[in-house]
Order: sequence, then structure tokens, then C-alpha cells
Amino acid sequence: MPEDRDWEAYKVPPTRTPVSEKTPSVLNPVSFIETVFNYVIDAPVTFVREWIERQQAKNKFYYYHQKFRRVPDLSECLEDDYLCFFEAEAQWKRDRMVDQEIVEIIRERLGACKQREGPNQFQNCAKEAEQLLQVTKAYQDRYGDLGVHGNARTCLMKQKHRMMEERKAQADASQ
Repeated sequence: MPEDRDWEAYKVPPTRTPVSEKTPSVLNPVSFIETVFNYVIDAPVTFVREWIERQQAKNKFYYYHQKFRRVPDLSECLEDDYLCFFEAEAQWKRDRMVDQEIVEIIRERLGACKQREGPNQFQNCAKEAEQLLQVTKAYQDRYGDLGVHGNARTCLMKQKHRMMEERKAQADASQ
């Protein structure tokens, strides 16, 4: 590499930075109004909003997850306790809607698996098909043959009759 450098091609930066222009002694009215607005209006509003957000973050309220307390079953109600009958009926209807949604979700999962897997659906979706079979059997055992106008009392009687048949079959098998 040659020792003689061309100093004009590679100029050295100045050693001192230039002094910026002095600000005028008269304030700009726009910057003054901006500053007043920020301190008088914007800062308090921002402070209050952030405080409210912090309070809401501490107490999260999910309005779409309503939790009902479990009420006594129809078999636990006293003879003339109509309020208990009503609450048990409402609880049974909620349970039935939840069970219907569970069956529907499992059915949708199986449909999505079949759509995704195509011709390999019988091997790859066997777990989902088995799960749907179990869920629909459980739903049918509990709510089947009740019809549209089924209620907690007829469902309870159906379960009682099924238990009696199972005990009778067990007794016949043991003899």
C-alpha cells in the first residue's frame, strides 16, 4: 500500500461541532399552547385512564362465563318444596344444554379430522370416532327417549328404572 495518501479524497471530519442557532427570546405560541394543553388537560386524563386500567387489570371480570351454583338434585328435594323442584329443573336444563354442546363439539372435531385426513380418515380419526361414540352413548343413556318435553322428573325415573334393570340382571346372572 502506498505511503502517500491523498488527503483531499479522505477528508478528516471537523474536530468541533458547529453551534446550533440560538432560540429566539420570544416564545412560539404554538409550542406554548401545546405545553399548556399537555400539562393541564392531557396529563390528568392520561393519569386517570391508566389508574382505571390498573384497577380493572386487578379485578378481571369475564361477563361471558356465568357460573351457577349447583343446586340439590330432584331426589334430594322435600315433598312440598316447589322452589327446590324449580331449581332442580333449571339445573337439569342447563346440564342438558351443556351435554348437547359437548356432543356437538366432539362431532365437529370428528368432521374436521375427516376433512383434514381425507382417505386416511378411518385410521387417523379412530380416536375421535371412539370419543364421539362414548359421548353419544352417555348422552343417549341419560336423555334418550325423553323427547322434547322431557324434564328432570322423567329423567330421574328413567335412571331409576335403568338401575333397577341392571340390579335385576346382576341378580339373575349370579344365581
